[in-house]
Amino acid sequence: MIEQQIQQAALAAVKALYQQEVPEKMVQLQKTRSEFEGNLTLVVFPFVKMARKSPEQTGQEIGEYLVANCPAVSKYNVVKGFLNLSIADAAWLQLLQDIDADAHYGEKHADEDSPLVMIEYSSPNTNKPLHLGHVRNNLLGWSLAQIMQANGNRVVKTNIVNDRGIHICKSMLAWLKWGNGETPESSGKKGDHLIGDYYVAFDKHYREEVKALAEKLALSGLPAEKAEEQAKQEAPLIKEAHEMLVKWEQGDPEVRALWEKMNNWVYAGFDETYQKMGVSFDKIYYESQTYLKGKAKVEEGLAKGLFERHEDGSVWADLTNEGLDQKLLLRSDGTSVYMTQDIGTAEMRFKDYPIDKMIYVVGNEQNYHFQVLSILLDRLGFKWGKELVHFSYGMVELPNGKMKSREGTVVDADDLMELMVSDARRVSDEAGKNADMTEAEKQEIARIVGMGALKYFILKVDARKNMLFNPEESIDFNGNTGPFIQYTHARIRSILRKSEELKVKSEEFASAQSTSADFTLSDKEVELIQKMSEYGAAVEQAGNDYSPSGIANYCYELTKVFNQFYHDYSILNEEDAEKKAVRLVIARNVAKILKNGMALLGIEVPERM
Repeated sequence: MIEQQIQQAALAAVKALYQQEVPEKMVQLQKTRSEFEGNLTLVVFPFVKMARKSPEQTGQEIGEYLVANCPAVSKYNVVKGFLNLSIADAAWLQLLQDIDADAHYGEKHADEDSPLVMIEYSSPNTNKPLHLGHVRNNLLGWSLAQIMQANGNRVVKTNIVNDRGIHICKSMLAWLKWGNGETPESSGKKGDHLIGDYYVAFDKHYREEVKALAEKLALSGLPAEKAEEQAKQEAPLIKEAHEMLVKWEQGDPEVRALWEKMNNWVYAGFDETYQKMGVSFDKIYYESQTYLKGKAKVEEGLAKGLFERHEDGSVWADLTNEGLDQKLLLRSDGTSVYMTQDIGTAEMRFKDYPIDKMIYVVGNEQNYHFQVLSILLDRLGFKWGKELVHFSYGMVELPNGKMKSREGTVVDADDLMELMVSDARRVSDEAGKNADMTEAEKQEIARIVGMGALKYFILKVDARKNMLFNPEESIDFNGNTGPFIQYTHARIRSILRKSEELKVKSEEFASAQSTSADFTLSDKEVELIQKMSEYGAAVEQAGNDYSPSGIANYCYELTKVFNQFYHDYSILNEEDAEKKAVRLVIARNVAKILKNGMALLGIEVPERM
C-alpha cells in the first residue's frame, strides 16, 4: 500500500535526518485537501522539535528525502506545517494491480482463531407481524453482521423470539372465541397476519368491555379514573387471558398445543418476511425456553450474595454503587421480568458459543435496560458482560398519509416491501428502461431496485438518529439513493460487456498492469484509484463505530467520483489501447467494490437496469 510505503520512508527520513527513532503513530498521513496540489499530506509538526527548525524547513528536508528515496513520491510542496506529496503514476498503477488481484480487496477474512461476535437482532413478538420498526432493526442487524465479518471476525447472527406472556394469550383467546377454526390456508393470509388480526380483535372487544364496565362502575359513584382502572382489571376477557397464562405456565396440554399450533403459523409467516427482506439467523432462541434459566441464574446470584430478597419475597439487584437504582429481577410471586429473561438467554448462549463480544441491536428506548444488563452479566461472571454493546437506534416513521397499515396503527413490513417493489417497477416502466427485457427480468430487477432503495435509505442514516422514511424519495436514480448506486454498477457492467463484444482482449487489460513508467494518468483516474484504495479503511471504520451508514456513504462517494470521471473521459471510444485498458480495469474494480460494499448493507446490485 502506498500509505505504508510512505510511512516507512518517513520513519527512515526522520532517523537519517535527525538521528531519532520514532513510533509509527507519529507519522500522520491524510488525504490532501482539494485546494492544494498533492494526493497525501504528511503532518510535519511532530518532528519540528527534534529537527530544531521551522515547520517549513522541516517539511522541505523530509520532502527532499522522500523524493530521493521513496519511488512512490514524485514531488512535494510545503504549506506551513503540512508536507503535500504527489504520488507517482507508477505507484498508482501498482495499487490498481493490487486492487484488481483481490476479489474482496479491503476486507479481512476470519479463521478459527478469530474473535467470535454474536449479534442479536429482530426480537419479534408472536402476536403480530413485523412492522417498520422491525425493518430498521433487521436491516441494521444484518448489515452489522456483514461488516463485523468483513473486519475478520467470526459472526453468529441470533434472534430472541418473545413467544410467551399475556400478549400471546390474548391472540389465542380471541382465536378460540371468534376464529371458527380459521387457518392460514383457509383464510389465504400469512400466519403472522392472521394471528395479528386476532390480537387486534381481542383489543377491540376488550376496550368495549372496559367501556361498558367503567360506565356501570361510574354510575355506582366511583370516580371516572378509578372506574376505568378497575374495569381494565375486572373485564371478563382480561381475566380469561390471565387464566390461560396460568394454565400455560402450569403446562396445561390443551393450552400448550394451541400455543404451539398458532406460534408455528406465525413462524412460517416470519420466515417468509425474513426471506423477502434478505435476512436470516444462525440460531434462534425463544423466551419460553430461557425465562426459567434466568430465574435459576438469579437464584444462583442470590445464594452468592450478589442480589437481595425483600420482605415480600421479590429479588432485587442493588446498583446504587454504580450510580443507578435498584432493579427488580423476580417478582414477589416468583415470576420473571424481561431482565431475568435476558440473563437466561445470555446463559444459554454462553454455553452454546465461546462468545468474545455480544452486540444487541435494540431501539434507544431500552438504553437503560442494557446499561443495567451489562452490570448484572458482569457480576454473574460473563466475560463479555462489562463490554457488551447495545447497538442503539432511533425510531423510523413514514410521512403522514403515505401508507396505511393493515391494523391502522403501525406500518406492516410486508406491505412496505410490496409497495417498494411495485414503485420500482412503475418508475422503471415509466422511464422505458426495461423495454427489451422479459417479464421475469422486469420483475426481478424491480425487486432488487425496490429492496435496494428501502435498505439504502434506512441504512445511510446514522442509526442513532430518528428518521423519516419516504418511499418516493428513496426510488430516485439521482442523488444519495440505492438506485443511483445500482444504476452506476449496471452501467459499468454494460461497458464491460460491450468491451468484450468489441473484442478488447484480456492481454490489453493486463497491459494496464505492466505499463511503462512514463504512462500518465489523468487527475480523475488518480482520484478514482485513491478512492477505491480507501475501501478497506471505510470497512474498518464502520466496524469500529458499528456504523452501516459509513459504508453507505463510502459507496455513494465512490459512485459520484466514477460518474464525474465517466462524464469527462470516454472508455470504449478511447483510441489509445493502453489508456482504454487502464480505464476498463478501473471501471471493473469500481463495479467490484460497489458490489462488495453494497453487499455489506444487504443490497444486491443488478447486472443491467
